[in-house]
Amino acid sequence: MNVVWNSVLIALISLFIISRLLPVKGVKNISGKELKDEIKKKNKQLIDVRTPGEFRGNHIQGFRNMPLNELVQQASSLDKSKEVIVICQSGMRSKQATKILKKMGFKHIVNVSGGMNAWS
Repeated sequence: MNVVWNSVLIALISLFIISRLLPVKGVKNISGKELKDEIKKKNKQLIDVRTPGEFRGNHIQGFRNMPLNELVQQASSLDKSKEVIVICQSGMRSKQATKILKKMGFKHIVNVSGGMNAWS
């Protein structure tokens, strides 16, 4: 019985880890280099989901601070028909944000893989 329980537990933990690493379906992932080209284009909504303190410390011009824990409340100010580019520090919170936006009905979502770390 313990062997079965341990196997199930290992399988669940493995699935959780894999699900955190896989890209979100329907979300485009770009590098920091690709972001430099993308932000030159008009009609994009640029969202930084880091904390206000992180944002004040360093941010990319044109990005709007919308902390992950406030995203659901603030997303109503975004246009669902326009592309949304999301960034954080390392790419993990922005990936979570893309899942939230997808569930809210946004169609054109881009995640910056590696976040601000990839931008520098």
